[in-house]
Amino acid sequence: MGAELLAGRMTAEAEGEVTVFLIGMRINRFRALRSWLPVFRAMPRMLRELSRDGESGMLGYQLLFGAPRVLYVVQYWDSHERLLEYSVAQDKEHRPAWAAFNRRLREGRGKVGFWHETYVVPAGAHEAVYINMPAFGLGKATGVVPVGRRGDRAADRLRLNTA
Repeated sequence: MGAELLAGRMTAEAEGEVTVFLIGMRINRFRALRSWLPVFRAMPRMLRELSRDGESGMLGYQLLFGAPRVLYVVQYWDSHERLLEYSVAQDKEHRPAWAAFNRRLREGRGKVGFWHETYVVPAGAHEAVYINMPAFGLGKATGVVPVGRRGDRAADRLRLNTA
């Protein structure tokens, strides 16, 4: 039937800083398989590598489909430093995939698009609510607790330093 639903109002257990990394591709020409299929196949290898390495810093991820022809991944990291370390590590999956992708981009002349965005979210500057949902997003990455443990209102959970 699918993932187990978590009954009631839940929130992500994450209390500290979190880095949110969005990365995706847009298939500009479906018939140009040689341009986009290798890109499509590279991401699962990297996600497996990161998921198996408890020291990688990646807390979890969510695969999503966006607008037509857009696929993307939302990744949650314990720090932006660890994300950046992974991006340049010579012995990890990312470097060869990035080099190959850049070659295909130049050769492909616009047949595939690529994008990424990184957000460093300070402790207390994020909140999440999941109502009758399976584990999802930041809650899936860090675990969930009943909303009341972190405050019943979004304003309570967003403990921004306004001083």
